[in-house]
Amino acid sequence: MNEDTVLEIKDLTVEFRSGNECVKAVNGISYCVKAGETFAIVGESGSGKTVSTMALMRLLPVPPAVIKASQITFKGQDLLNMPRNDWRHVSGNKISMVFQDALAALNPVYSVGWQISEMFRIHRRLDRAEIERRTVDLLSKVGIPEPRQRLHEYPHQLSGGMRQRAMIAMAIALKPDLLIADEPTTALDVTIQAQIMGLLKDLRDETGMSLILITHDLGVVAETADRVAIMYAGRIMETGSIRDVLNTPTHPYTLGLLNSRPQAHRRGEPLQPICGSPPNLAHIPSGCAFFPRCQHADALCREMTPTGVEVSPGHFVACHSIKTRTQFAAAKQNSSPVPV
Repeated sequence: MNEDTVLEIKDLTVEFRSGNECVKAVNGISYCVKAGETFAIVGESGSGKTVSTMALMRLLPVPPAVIKASQITFKGQDLLNMPRNDWRHVSGNKISMVFQDALAALNPVYSVGWQISEMFRIHRRLDRAEIERRTVDLLSKVGIPEPRQRLHEYPHQLSGGMRQRAMIAMAIALKPDLLIADEPTTALDVTIQAQIMGLLKDLRDETGMSLILITHDLGVVAETADRVAIMYAGRIMETGSIRDVLNTPTHPYTLGLLNSRPQAHRRGEPLQPICGSPPNLAHIPSGCAFFPRCQHADALCREMTPTGVEVSPGHFVACHSIKTRTQFAAAKQNSSPVPV
């Protein structure tokens, strides 16, 4: 692990088993997050974005979840084999998460102030006056008006934007090194979305923390992230810097996502959606999972799962290259086994 790498994940797999059925939600993904950067994970619903981070945070029930990985390392610490008592000092303290639905994530029977101050009671053991002072400061920092009054209000008394800000205040209370934001702007109007993303960006710049941003909005990614991973059916199809992936997209799925966006210069023209639907994760097709929807798929795509190929420095694409296609054709001609 490089000195500037905060998180490194290798070959993470998450399956949900029930009876004879096995749902493969995450299929061997690998990525790293550097200090102070925003790393975005983009994909359609059901692509494995949230499940992969929930597995990292140990929030999936085991069973039915089965989690495997070659390596999960955070600032040199082995999270994969870390005892649960040690993990309690990392979760919320060094790694925090902002959940997608703030109303569901916040406890409805406790005040907002009580829930935020719990971080200080458990991890810092401060006196009551200091806890209240820090909680008010946090609410003010995330832009909630009249923070002292909000201490005693309950989640249902706050607007959607204020609930999301309260969730962010709770997540940053202990100044974590890594913050995971799971679609933090869902169900918010456009103005509030911009405010929330601006807040996260300002907090990252101010504290130097790293940010994993889970979203399906490529516009948010273009404005906020440094690097991005495009996920589909539990796999990373393309990853690299924002400039490389959005300016020179290489994987057909990335191209499809970009072409399906409304664009000003195509006003009045019909949208160009990706035909078909994502596969059933309990029955993922062999080969490339995207081949049933890909206009460029051939026999190689149906039979061989692609691995990441570096098309430019730091820009990886899991799509069969011309060289690999040549090797595949030769293998088929000689009736020799096809490498996977």
